[in-house]
Amino acid sequence: MSAAEAGGTGAVPGVDRPIRVLLVDDQHLVRTGFRVILEVEDDLEVVGEAADGERAVGMARALQPDVVLMDVEMPGMDGLEATRQITAPGSPGGPAVLILTTFDRDDYLFAALRAGASGFLLKNGTPEALIEAIRVLARGDGLLAPELTRRVIATFARPGGGTAAGGAAAGRAALGELTPREREVLVLLARGASNAEIAAELHLGEATVKTHVSRVLAKLDLRDRVQAVVFAYEHGVVRPGG
Repeated sequence: MSAAEAGGTGAVPGVDRPIRVLLVDDQHLVRTGFRVILEVEDDLEVVGEAADGERAVGMARALQPDVVLMDVEMPGMDGLEATRQITAPGSPGGPAVLILTTFDRDDYLFAALRAGASGFLLKNGTPEALIEAIRVLARGDGLLAPELTRRVIATFARPGGGTAAGGAAAGRAALGELTPREREVLVLLARGASNAEIAAELHLGEATVKTHVSRVLAKLDLRDRVQAVVFAYEHGVVRPGG
């Protein structure tokens, strides 16, 4: 079966077909370890491996994986630039990128989120956490380890805590496109509410909430809920404890 046939049927990853995963790391032993962990799961399929960012971008386009496990520090094109190219505007339906790194550095974390990563985990986590993260991203959600979420909020909640002036202006303009209901949904997303919790809070059906979430992400040009959380704190829509 070709990549197009495997990825373009409209089948739901992890339900109607395995979740297709691309491994990107410059260390062969690390990629082998990830492959061993993932391939014992019936709903996961490793479709390729890349040792640098440039190769990862090409393979992501050719193989159409659902999730890319991306290292940061690699020779040539690093994982941050590769993530930026894989998730660039104009590539709807592309893979979600999960950053996996040994380096617990804020600059990597924030750069990865701005580049379009849907998740960020440290390599000292458990195999179970990695498997669950892949499944979460394949469903279209985003994921951060709890300790990383606290750091994101602490940094982005400060006035100007990560947004250049031009970016702030563009963000305000985008916020102006939201309806009052969509802004309420964004606030609840930023507080970590699920679709069911948003539905209960706003007295809406879950299908209606899902439509609102999709419209919020589209209007703000965001890929997933993690990006929505960052956007909301970065632009002052919500504040810690608010």
